[in-house]
Amino acid sequence: MREIPTVSLLLLLCALGGAAQAAETAIPDALIAAGEKPALTLHAEGAQVYECKTGQDGKLAWAFREPIATLFADGKTVGRHYAGPSWEHQDGSIIGGRVVGTAVGASDNDIHWLKLAVVSHRGGKGVLSEITAVQRINTSGGKLEGACETAGQLRSIAYAADYVLLRKE
Repeated sequence: MREIPTVSLLLLLCALGGAAQAAETAIPDALIAAGEKPALTLHAEGAQVYECKTGQDGKLAWAFREPIATLFADGKTVGRHYAGPSWEHQDGSIIGGRVVGTAVGASDNDIHWLKLAVVSHRGGKGVLSEITAVQRINTSGGKLEGACETAGQLRSIAYAADYVLLRKE
């Protein structure tokens, strides 16, 4: 009998636990999507990528650049999340979003919870073809703020989140 490596087992349990947690999470008012209902919840694990840039005050500071994450459903990899922001399912369907609401994360190290309106669909008829909004909830990590030393420098901060994909009722 082959043993499952401990790390793989822990990742599987985290992914499965994330979906259950999403179903029990109270959604802040700023993220409520009236007239829409959950179609799918995906757990994401990856990184938030930041770039060192000169701010309006002339000082160097970390600026968000893009997310890079793997999307899981029922403990299995089903897609990826990347700059745009975009969510791509393994069936080829892709959605792009625009932030329309925010709420603070649970701790100072957690990126904000978001509500995003879907502004583009690509890839034909797939799992994501009828999605109209996305809620990013249950965030863990991913936040980077403060000064940096060299313009153009990149830094990745690990994060996890649940993405609740909504469609019109």
